[in-house]
Amino acid sequence: MADLPKGYSIQTKNFKKVIVGEKLGGGGQGAVYKVNCDGQPKALKWYSGKKFKNPDKFYENLENNIRKGKPNTVFLWPEDITIRDGEAFGYIMDLRPPEYHDFSKFLIGKEGFASVTSMVNAALHISAGFRELHNMGYSYQDLNDGNFFINPKNGGVLICDNDNVSEYGKNSGIAGKARYMAPEIVAKNVKPNIYSDRFSLSVVLFLLWTKNHPLEGKSGCPVCMDAAHEKKIYGTNPVFIFDPADDSNRPVRGLHKGALTNWPFLPEYLRQEFIKAFSKELMNDPSKRIIDQEWLRLFIRMRGEIYKCSCGEVYFADPENPNSCPECKKTATFPCYIKTRRYNLPVHQRTKLYACHTEKDSEDFETLTGEVAAAKDGGFELMNVSGKNWTIAEGDSTRSIVQGSSVILTKGISINFGADSAEIK
Repeated sequence: MADLPKGYSIQTKNFKKVIVGEKLGGGGQGAVYKVNCDGQPKALKWYSGKKFKNPDKFYENLENNIRKGKPNTVFLWPEDITIRDGEAFGYIMDLRPPEYHDFSKFLIGKEGFASVTSMVNAALHISAGFRELHNMGYSYQDLNDGNFFINPKNGGVLICDNDNVSEYGKNSGIAGKARYMAPEIVAKNVKPNIYSDRFSLSVVLFLLWTKNHPLEGKSGCPVCMDAAHEKKIYGTNPVFIFDPADDSNRPVRGLHKGALTNWPFLPEYLRQEFIKAFSKELMNDPSKRIIDQEWLRLFIRMRGEIYKCSCGEVYFADPENPNSCPECKKTATFPCYIKTRRYNLPVHQRTKLYACHTEKDSEDFETLTGEVAAAKDGGFELMNVSGKNWTIAEGDSTRSIVQGSSVILTKGISINFGADSAEIK
C-alpha cells in the first residue's frame, strides 16, 4: 500500500477517529505517522497485510497485547488498533518526545550522554523494562538498537516497536536482526523466546557501554558480510571479543576504538558479567543466561559507586576492590560506607539512597529516600527524605530520625529504615 495521505481518516476498534498527519518514518514492516486520535496527538504504525505470512495472527497478537497493557512506563505500547482496511491495519501509541534520540545515534557518536549517571540510568531503565516485560509472560523476539530512544540528559528510555512482543510459547514470525539474535536463533535451531531475549539484552548493554558489538572482532568483520559469514559469526561459531580463553576474535586497533577505549575503565565486576554473558557456556546453554534482575542490581551498584575525584575525573570507586582514578591515579578514600543488605555505598557528597537501598526486596531505583551532605563538623550527614521515620542505634541507645531530619554518619551506628536496615562501616 502507498503512503497514507494527510487527512486520511481511520477508525479504531474502540470507535476513536484517527486523522493522519505527517509521516515520521518507515521500516521493513510498516510506516509511522503522526496522527490526531480523538483530539489527542498520537503515533500510528501502519502496515500492509501483505508484509506478513499470517496477518490474522499478527493482528490478534496486537489485540491481546493491548488488552493486557504495557509492562511499565518505558514502553511505547500499542493502545488501540484500527479496524482493518482490506489487508491493511495499524495501531495507536504515544508519540516519542523530542528530547529522546535513537540509540543508534549514541553508538556512532552523533549523540552523547550528559553524565556517567545518565548513562547508568539508561542501563537501569533498559534492564528494568525487560524485567517487567518478562514478568508479564512476554518475550520481545526482535530486540535491536532500533528499539530504544534515550534522553541523553537524564538517561530516560523509551522502548518502541513492541508489535512483535508475544506471550511465551507464541511467535510473531519475526526472528530479528542477526547482530542481536541469540546464536541458536541465527542457526535456526529454535524460535525466539525469553532465553534468546536475555542474550539480545546482553548485546544491547554491551553496545551501550563499549559502542562495539561483543562478537565483532578481527574474525567477525569480513570484507563482505554474506549470509554464510553472518551465520558463522553470530550463530555457529560466535566468539566474544574479550574471551579470556580464546583470543581469535580480539578487537582491532583503529577499527574497534570504542571497545578498546572503554573496556579497561568499566568496573571489574561489570567486565566479569559480560565475560560470563558471552562465554561459550552461556551462548551454548540458553537456560544459564543472565536474567534481567541480575543486570538491574549490578547497575544499581554501579550508580552508587559513581565518584568525582578531586582532579575532576568521574569514575566508579569500587569499595570492595579499591581502584585509582584513571586520570590522576589517586586512590579514593572514604570516611565510611553505608552497608545495606545488598549494596555497599561509599559516603561522599554525591551519595544518594533510593528505595532499592532502604526497602526490603525493592528494585525501585527512582524513588529517592536519603541524601548525603557535608556536615558542619567536616564529616557527612544523611538526610531522611523517605517519608518514613528511621531509627538510629548506637551502642545501647536509639533515637528516631523523622522525615527531613539528618543523622551524622559515624562508623558503628546502624539505621533501621522500617522494612530494612544498614550499618555504617
